[in-house]
Amino acid sequence: MVDVGAKPDVRREAVARGFIRLREGTLKRIQEGRMEKGDPLAIAKVAAIMASKQTPFVVPLAHPIPVTGVEVKTKMLENGVEVETFVSTNYKTGCEVDALLATAVALLAIFDVCKPYEKDERGQYPVACIEKLTVVRKEKGM
Repeated sequence: MVDVGAKPDVRREAVARGFIRLREGTLKRIQEGRMEKGDPLAIAKVAAIMASKQTPFVVPLAHPIPVTGVEVKTKMLENGVEVETFVSTNYKTGCEVDALLATAVALLAIFDVCKPYEKDERGQYPVACIEKLTVVRKEKGM
């Protein structure tokens, strides 16, 4: 683990984005509120916030940082759901891994709620696919 003890605390922000491809029928069920486990978008938001605070327990060499803010946006698209997570801190090191983890866990939460509806014609699943997980913005010292 890198020693960041001598570095000053600085305002830092990161935004990560990802996408989960879902079947048309699954998307329709989400829009109509017909998901057995509940609203996958609301569940994803809570999952992302919780995950952002657990990064050093999941990513072995990540520093535990004081997360000062998390904002999660979900957007229904014609072929799936996009999740964008904003994480902020005032600390010695960045929060992009925290934003990535939060986004990934949000997408996994959507997968978990939607998986019963993501079976193919043979009853096999998953058809759902998580993709495009990336950092879209990272800033410090604003």
